[in-house]
Amino acid sequence: MIRKITLSAVVALGLASPAFAAGEAPKVTDYDFSFEGPFGTYDQMQLQRGLQVYTEICAACHGLQYVPLRTLGDEGGPHLPEDQVRAYAEFYEVFDPEIDDFRAAKPTDHFPGSALENAPDLSLMAKARAGFSGPYGLGTNQLFKGMGGAEYIASLLAGYADPPECAAESEIEGSYNKVFTAGGFPDECKYEDGNHKVEGSWIAMGQPLWGDDVEYEDGTEATLEQAAQDVSAFLMWTAEPKLNARKEAGFIAVVFLIVLSVLLYLTNKKIWAPIKRKDTYPAE
Repeated sequence: MIRKITLSAVVALGLASPAFAAGEAPKVTDYDFSFEGPFGTYDQMQLQRGLQVYTEICAACHGLQYVPLRTLGDEGGPHLPEDQVRAYAEFYEVFDPEIDDFRAAKPTDHFPGSALENAPDLSLMAKARAGFSGPYGLGTNQLFKGMGGAEYIASLLAGYADPPECAAESEIEGSYNKVFTAGGFPDECKYEDGNHKVEGSWIAMGQPLWGDDVEYEDGTEATLEQAAQDVSAFLMWTAEPKLNARKEAGFIAVVFLIVLSVLLYLTNKKIWAPIKRKDTYPAE
């Protein structure tokens, strides 16, 4: 059992399956993340900013129970110094059965789980949400930029808007979001055939990011889109922390296979060349 301490109580982040109630696809912004593509890598400073947004805003309700705190010091991740990882871990308390009481968390412990029952854990959220689609689930964007989970999260966080005019007299609860498509939808915003007049739907949670919610230590302006992209990149790292190592291993494997193919081709030519010459010029 784990509980959080000294974290500000703020509005939580809401996430759900990306599918329009009217059968259309959500309009996800194709952000240019540094980790995309075959040679992309995580931006260390962006991961640190995303960690700050998560800690100060998202962590009040959502957890990362599958992410060890010690990984914050990994070279392919936020790469915090050891003393900062230890200090960050002390923001949390964990229940220790050996002493039958709570104690300050250590880097070897995991992030806490979600504080609310209806708040999903965000450890693997960026891999569980597909922002891009195509024939048989394999679109061009997926081939070169992945499933688009980080783009979906960032688009959702920046997708809150004022309710449309059709909902002026509606009593539906929640906040209107242009990207969230699996929430409530008032009858006033539907045509007679049931199709929706506006994109998106209503989400139960209020808008978590407004712009200037945090003050970045590196001087980056914390606009709404910047904070949304930063925390989305961080959640991509929590879902796939070994992405950099996987791409490096894949590149080495491709180079190895190319070299091996060339060697096999040359070996094949050397072995069969004399036989081919005999077939061409038979002995008299």
